[in-house]
Amino acid sequence: MKKTTDAVISERQKQILHIALEIIADEGYSSLTMRHLARASDMKLGALQYHFRTWEALMRAMVEYLGNEFRELLIRWGEPLTIQRIAKMMLTEDAQTQDRVWPQLWAMQQVEPLVSDLLKDIYEEYLLLLETALKAAGNSSPRAEALCLMALLESEVLFTGQGRPWESDRSAMHKAILDFIDIRYRE
Repeated sequence: MKKTTDAVISERQKQILHIALEIIADEGYSSLTMRHLARASDMKLGALQYHFRTWEALMRAMVEYLGNEFRELLIRWGEPLTIQRIAKMMLTEDAQTQDRVWPQLWAMQQVEPLVSDLLKDIYEEYLLLLETALKAAGNSSPRAEALCLMALLESEVLFTGQGRPWESDRSAMHKAILDFIDIRYRE
């Protein structure tokens, strides 16, 4: 697990990143521009560029911030990170933010190669986490199964997330996923 580097981000930069994520969540990734972010942050464009000189710098900081949030989540959940605990963590933690931000970032990475490259690092950590837990459980094909589990856990929000057509089925879906994992990967 990579070490968090949140200490190098100022409080004002964190505030700006929160606003950027809110814009993405509320209005979609296409609404996030440097000008819009400056207005939403009650500052002039030049002041925003003091904190994030370029669009690329903003994107790098935003994805790094999200990566650090993921790593802090892992720390809060603590050891041992079994397959069951990882699944519960991914299905229960900060669901509202996941519902609104991650689908937009998935879409954004289709048109922004930089975002795709940056998110790849987070997903590689997530994949390694699942793979390690599967190896510890004695699984014979941990990488393939880790990818399957990752796809299952990550896509849940697309179908039953906040404001989605099957939102009312969300708790039943969570139970089905956890039951499947419990049957497949008994501790």
